[in-house]
Amino acid sequence: MTTPPRVLHVAKFYPPVEGGMERVVASLCSATAGRLRNRVLAYSQDARTTREEIADVSIMRAAAISPARSTPIAPGFLVELLRDDSDLIVLHEPNPWALVSIAVARPKAPIVIWYHSAVVRPRLQYALFYQPFAGAVYSRACRFVVSSLALANHAAALRPYRERVSIIPFGIDPCDWAETPAIAARASTIRAEARGRQVVLFTGRMVAYKGVDVLLRALVQCDAMAIVAGEGPLRATWQDLARELGISDRVVFPGEVTHDELRALYRAADVFVLPSVSEQEAFGFVQLEAMASGTPVISTRLATGVPWVNQDEVTGLTVPPGDERALTTALNQLLGNPQRRARMAAAARSRIAAEFRLDLMGERAASLFERLAMGKGALL
Repeated sequence: MTTPPRVLHVAKFYPPVEGGMERVVASLCSATAGRLRNRVLAYSQDARTTREEIADVSIMRAAAISPARSTPIAPGFLVELLRDDSDLIVLHEPNPWALVSIAVARPKAPIVIWYHSAVVRPRLQYALFYQPFAGAVYSRACRFVVSSLALANHAAALRPYRERVSIIPFGIDPCDWAETPAIAARASTIRAEARGRQVVLFTGRMVAYKGVDVLLRALVQCDAMAIVAGEGPLRATWQDLARELGISDRVVFPGEVTHDELRALYRAADVFVLPSVSEQEAFGFVQLEAMASGTPVISTRLATGVPWVNQDEVTGLTVPPGDERALTTALNQLLGNPQRRARMAAAARSRIAAEFRLDLMGERAASLFERLAMGKGALL
């Protein structure tokens, strides 16, 4: 029997750290287990380097000099890459320090770049500091992976490498989002706490591109209870905005929640909203979680994969990014029509089963990575 290829995923963080990229990397490792021997190189959230095994995945969390979530710096990345003996390296972008480390270390293994979203930096900073390293590593990459055709077409950084791009949509295990008696009971409690109002849910990082400020302004003319779950630098700012708008009595900020609590929130919600306002939102993994839970989605019509995942008038509604009036209208339309929501919920579950299953993502990724690790060439 052929020994499975050794694949090193170079990421930002790894669960239990929350985030879309983190969930994707963990899901990818889980879905390809058995066919690939996965390792992960990620940043620590403090000044310690740790090594551990989680579900047969070897994880090194390198000490970060600057633990800021956006641009951590970890000298351990370079040391690890200089001595790496993997058959394939998968760089999860954007990841500035990892990109620099790979450019300097020049590891022998073939490199795949999993392009999650565009790098958003001031133009001069990008040209002077990021682009030179990106050019060095991107030109070496034997393959680029994106989650949707829309992202492949939209990403300017990938235009010189179009013939090397593969599309592998993200996947989710529907069973992980199935209702259980305990989840149903907790969802009932959450709905009772809404005191007769319908429930609108957002979950994600509290950062500017998520557009939570647009959601809060849209809620002024929408008589619903909103749950805004997650952590990040703008949480206090958005709590202040809710007070200024006079809606703080019906907007809850619970912070980061456990997986079981998240499952209950999706079940309790009448509508899930992803109001992102920039191309940094390339796919919207949380849309999959909502859809698998049978919750209609309202998302924004970005020029990325977001509106491809949530199909307008099928699994939910899409609105122009940053348009609070359009978002208010969409919310009131769905909240006022339970039959329409039920149709969209059924369509959402069907779309997950057809396009976004975890086993499909695993099969597509494992097949591609096996071929590349065996040196079958860049244009597969």
